[in-house]
Amino acid sequence: MRFGIFFEHQIPRPWDEWSEHRQFHQALEQIELADRLGFGYAWMVEHHFLEEYSHGSSPTAFLAAASQRTERIRLGHGIVQLPSNHPIRVAEHVATLDLLSSGRVELGTGEGAGPRELHPFGVRVREKRAMWEESIQALIPCFTQPSWEWHGKYWDFPARNILPKPYQKPHPPLWVACSNLATIEMCAMRGMGALGFQFATPEGARAWVNRYYSLFAQGPDKLCDYEVNPNLAVVAGFMCCPTDEEARAKADGWTFFVFCLEFLHANVWEPGTVNLWERYQDWRRTPAAVSTFQSGLIGSPATVRDRLRQFAATGIDQVVLLNQAGQNTHEDICASLELFASEVMPEFHALEPAHQEWKADVLAGRITLDEIDTAGHLTAIAQSNPATNRFA
Repeated sequence: MRFGIFFEHQIPRPWDEWSEHRQFHQALEQIELADRLGFGYAWMVEHHFLEEYSHGSSPTAFLAAASQRTERIRLGHGIVQLPSNHPIRVAEHVATLDLLSSGRVELGTGEGAGPRELHPFGVRVREKRAMWEESIQALIPCFTQPSWEWHGKYWDFPARNILPKPYQKPHPPLWVACSNLATIEMCAMRGMGALGFQFATPEGARAWVNRYYSLFAQGPDKLCDYEVNPNLAVVAGFMCCPTDEEARAKADGWTFFVFCLEFLHANVWEPGTVNLWERYQDWRRTPAAVSTFQSGLIGSPATVRDRLRQFAATGIDQVVLLNQAGQNTHEDICASLELFASEVMPEFHALEPAHQEWKADVLAGRITLDEIDTAGHLTAIAQSNPATNRFA
C-alpha cells in the first residue's frame, strides 16, 4: 500500500490579512516534509468560490512551487475540472509542471461540482459529464501529436502543435475523482485510476476493489488513445498522535470537512455572508459528527495500524491522508505525519511488492475475483448524506 497527502487549502474564519499566505506556505512545508518522510503522493484539488472549504483555485501554480522543494514525491491533480478549463491550457499547464518536476505529475480530472462552481464559467451541470468526455478526447492527443485539432460540440480549435510536451511519455497517469459508486465503475471501464473518498467498512472496500478490478480486467473501453492506469485510491480523514484521546482532540478538521460538504450542497447564499466555522460549532456536537470520527484514520499508531491492516487486505492501492483541514495546526499536522511515517508506514510499504504481483495476476486473468454485492456499501461521506456525491 502507498500513501499520499491531500490539500483543499481549507481556511476557516476568522481570517486575517495573512491567512492565505500563511496557509499556502505551511502546506508547502508539509509537502516538503512528506517528501523527506517517504510519502508517495501529494494531491491538490481545484475548487472555485467555496469560502473556507477550499481556497485551492490554482493547483498547477501550487504544485509547481512544491516541485522545486521536493525530489521524489509525486504531484497529483486531484482534480482538474475539465468543463471549466480549455483542453489546450490544461495540456500546456500539465506538461510544464511535468517538466519542472522531472516527470512526477499524476493527472486527475473530473467534471466539477455544482452550479456555484460551474455557472460562472458558462458551464451547465446537466452537461458536465458530456463535457468531461469530450475534454478527454480533445486533451490527451495534445500531449503526443505534433499537430492536433478538435472540432466538437463544446471545444473547437484548429491544428496546432501544443507545447511543451510532458516529460512522461506518452503522458502522466490518468485518474478520475469519484464520490459515488457509479463513477468508480466508469473509471474501471474507461481504464483510469479512481480517486475516491474512504469506504465506510473494509467489507465495502473489498466489494468495490473487486468490482473495479474485475471490470478493468475485462478490457477498458477508452475514450481515445491513452495509457491505462489501474489504480484505486481512497481519501481518509487523518490524525495520528501518541494516544487515541489526543488524536481525537486534534482531529476536528475532518469533521469540519464533512460538515462543509453537506452545507455547501444543501444551501444557497450570497458571497461573503456565511461563516462556516461558526455554523460548524453546533454541528460538531451532533451524532453525525461523532460517527464521522469513526470513518477516519484517527488515533494512536496502534489504532491507525489496525484499521489500515483491514483495508490493506482488500487490495486498495493507495490511501490518501486528509490532515490539512479545519483549524488543524501546522505543528500537529507535521507531528502526525512524522509519527505515522516512523511507526506505521514501513509495515505497509513492505507489502507493496506482493500487492503489485496480485494486481498483475488479476489484470492478466490468472486470478478471478469474487463478485461481491456492492449494494449497501456506500462511501463514508455518502452514507452521512447521499446528496454529497457531487465531485465527479
